[in-house]
Amino acid sequence: MKELLPVVDSLEKALETMEEGASEVHREGVSMTLKMQLDVLNKFGVESIEPHGEPFDPQVHEAMTMVPNPDLDPNTVMDVMQKGYLLNGRLVRPAMVVVSQKPIEPLAAQGVKKSP
Repeated sequence: MKELLPVVDSLEKALETMEEGASEVHREGVSMTLKMQLDVLNKFGVESIEPHGEPFDPQVHEAMTMVPNPDLDPNTVMDVMQKGYLLNGRLVRPAMVVVSQKPIEPLAAQGVKKSP
């Protein structure tokens, strides 16, 4: 199962990086191949974890980095670097994610004075 997931990753990345000028036939071929692969995986109980915008959960997510973001609550998944997968409800691969953190306040705002 784990050996099939990089194939899905590669097909998804290929679709993302294909330029608008790419042949529609090529895009359609890659898209159909990806759909066939996902259909087979779904048939056998595989489902993807796409946690964008959800609270960080260390049970199914692997935090790759934390980034200050005033627009999101702390510990929210800001970006998904690699989707995770479950097989019949059990974790096969955690989602690799970027997690928001509370913005760092300048020292002056914290009431700390610089030493001379």
